[in-house]
Order: sequence, then C-alpha cells, then structure tokens
Amino acid sequence: MKKILSSILILTFLFGCSKDKFNNNNPYLPNYAFSIDLNKSLPSYSALNFTGNAVKAYPANGPSRGVIIFNTGSGYNAYDGACPNQDLSSCSTLTISGSNANCPCGSENYNLFTGQSAGKQYPLKPYRVEVNGDLIRVYN
Repeated sequence: MKKILSSILILTFLFGCSKDKFNNNNPYLPNYAFSIDLNKSLPSYSALNFTGNAVKAYPANGPSRGVIIFNTGSGYNAYDGACPNQDLSSCSTLTISGSNANCPCGSENYNLFTGQSAGKQYPLKPYRVEVNGDLIRVYN
C-alpha cells in the first residue's frame, strides 16, 4: 500500500507541474514579461474583427518591435514584431503585408497563420492569447 501511495505522489508531482508546454525560446529575441489588452471595439483594433487581418501593438515593457496580432478565423495568433532569424538591428522590424510578415533584413516572409518561413531555422516567436468578448489579452 505504501508503494502505491508513493507512486501516486511521484506521478502527481511529475505531471502536475506544467500547465502547458509553451516554448518561445529564440537566441535572437529576448524574453519579455508583459501583458497587453486590446479592445476590438476600438478603431485602432477593429480590423481584428475580420479573418486575415493583423495589427501591431506596442505593450509597455514588451518587445521593442511590438507584437503582431492576427485573426486566423478560428482564433488569434500573436507574434513578436522582430525578425526571428536576425539580431536586433535597424532593419529587423517585421512589416505586415496581408497574411504575411516581412523581414527587410533578409527578405524573409513569414506566414501569420503558422509563423513559419520556408527554409528558416526559427519561426515567428509566439505569445499567449486569451479572448474574452471584445477583449484580446496577449502576454508572455
């Protein structure tokens, strides 16, 4: 009986520690502890009401190149606004072009649905997203 109880405790400890397996480590981009709330009913963020639209926001204490928020049609993706395969520099700020983010440093194009770019080592750096009515919370 003692063995069963200790086995249950060990399993609970091992599997109960992590809420999710969210990993956004990238050697080119720092990890920021930030949170920003966007209200889709405000004109600045109303584009997020429609599938395939993206906006860039600049949270306090967040990524210096901002955060890109994208409506996938089934939810929202949020990514760091800096090129994930470049050191931070004057040309490493992503620009939004439809459902893509473009990096002017290396002419890289990233798909905002997946965060991927063909042949690149690192995808766009993702952030967590929670939706509550018209409010979108992006955080790390």
